[in-house]
Amino acid sequence: MNRQIVKNLLESISSVIIGQEETIQKLLACTLAEGHALLEGPPGVGKTTLAKVLSICLGGAFRRIQMTPDLLPSDIIGSSYFDVKEGVFKIRQGPIFANVLLIDELNRASPRTQSALLEAMQERQATIEGNTFSLPRPFIIIATQGPSAIAGTFPLTEVQLDRFAMKLISGIPSREIEKKIVANIDEIEQLKIKPVLTLSDAIRLIDEAKGIKISERILDYILNIIEQIRNDKRIRLPPSPRASIWLYKIGRVFAYLDGRNYMIPDDVKRIAHEVLRHRIYLKTEWELEGIEPDTIIRETLESVAVPRE
Repeated sequence: MNRQIVKNLLESISSVIIGQEETIQKLLACTLAEGHALLEGPPGVGKTTLAKVLSICLGGAFRRIQMTPDLLPSDIIGSSYFDVKEGVFKIRQGPIFANVLLIDELNRASPRTQSALLEAMQERQATIEGNTFSLPRPFIIIATQGPSAIAGTFPLTEVQLDRFAMKLISGIPSREIEKKIVANIDEIEQLKIKPVLTLSDAIRLIDEAKGIKISERILDYILNIIEQIRNDKRIRLPPSPRASIWLYKIGRVFAYLDGRNYMIPDDVKRIAHEVLRHRIYLKTEWELEGIEPDTIIRETLESVAVPRE
């Protein structure tokens, strides 16, 4: 791996996104695992800026969609139109045909429009008027959403949420960080940033990360974590096999970014909350008790035996 490329990438993003180094690294790991990421937080905490900066730095074709309640699936995927000059119907591809797609305020779109993303997120293809088209590689969606308590939002379904590899939470910054943001706001808003990677660079990093060695002990550790969560009496809907898959895929990218050719338990622990929190659904009585998915994850990580390296 060319570590200088990764260093330049992280430094370029951090020059604009202040005080979110850990979130930046996790979002980068998710994208290099070719996973889709969901950023959630209140308005004004930099979710869209973070997603846009990372998207630009990764190179390739970049598109942005601002979700609204009246947006239609065809506005995302595309549609057919009649070419009067040639006298035939043609396909107009929508903004989903990009390497990096930024979807701003995903939960402001109707469930019908949200569901238009399912095929693309899972199968990396889109169907327009019965014609199926492959999406470019890499194809990565970075979506933002506000908390469900905000007016004018539509909750994402379990099926939609499960398509996201990670869910990252952004909160109000500390006083010190907010002071730096305010002091540098003119430079931040100008967003003078250029791609750090070429498309071929990005694909090379993605493919190299797949060569990381993962022992059977680490694989069993991942499965033990998922199994314990599934057997928890407080769970209404257990996590699907995608939970294990993304712990595996994103964990090895973290090993790669750290310059190792093997994965360790800390790689799994580091991303467990982001990979699992949106796949755990609690029974109502436990939600009323104030138990949250992150509580279940923390308790599970504390109790599952960690394999020896």
